[in-house]
Amino acid sequence: MTTPRIMATSGGFLPGDRYTVATPGESMRRMLELTGKERPRLTFVMTASGDDRSYLTRSYAAFRGWSVELNHLELFTMPNLDPRTAILESDAIWVGGGSVANLLAVWRVHGLDEVMREAWQSGVVLGGVSAGSLCWHTGGTTDSFGPDLRAVTNGLALLPYANGVHYDSEAQRRPLLHQLVGDRTLGTAYATDDRVGLLYEGTEPVEVVADRPPAPSNGAATPQPMAYRVELVGGEVVETPLPPGPVSSSSGM
Repeated sequence: MTTPRIMATSGGFLPGDRYTVATPGESMRRMLELTGKERPRLTFVMTASGDDRSYLTRSYAAFRGWSVELNHLELFTMPNLDPRTAILESDAIWVGGGSVANLLAVWRVHGLDEVMREAWQSGVVLGGVSAGSLCWHTGGTTDSFGPDLRAVTNGLALLPYANGVHYDSEAQRRPLLHQLVGDRTLGTAYATDDRVGLLYEGTEPVEVVADRPPAPSNGAATPQPMAYRVELVGGEVVETPLPPGPVSSSSGM
């Protein structure tokens, strides 16, 4: 039986030892492993950045030496490939960051919203960072409309939760998500710190994946990047930390 999977992240890649060169992080490695293929077919979809060529080039370069077959689907100014064929013939899809509002609008014009749902249901592993994480959810917090963050509420809703990204690095993210959950603009949400991914099987979160091990603390308390569940309980917003590793049924339900 096919298991639909999504890796929703605030990471996926780590800085390399050379300027502008990145390396795939653990959440990306885990996503590719879940395809079950020795040489998986990975397709980049960079719609949220307007198919920015430098972003795409850096993403390709990150996989030098990896056993992976790379491809990309552009939608600006016209599709470079048949979108349905490109997506459904992939083993994994990685959606880059940028404007989630623009991504959702352009995908719907091209029918890619329905293609992504079909791919997910057929076992193509979906994943992405920032906008590429938000898009799979019902909505979340976004800077698509300017530097003051706002809610987006028209996500693809493959996952029946809201989403928060860059939770530990952008000051507006946490309080706005709490506000939106508290006033019921958004429902129960899952959020990720930078360089953390949350793996869903079907519609349930099952694993928190850190892109790299925590740095040595040298005796000092070092915050560990993690994921979070944010929900309304008895009229109060409750945030539950989810450290790297399996998500327990009590914290994931």
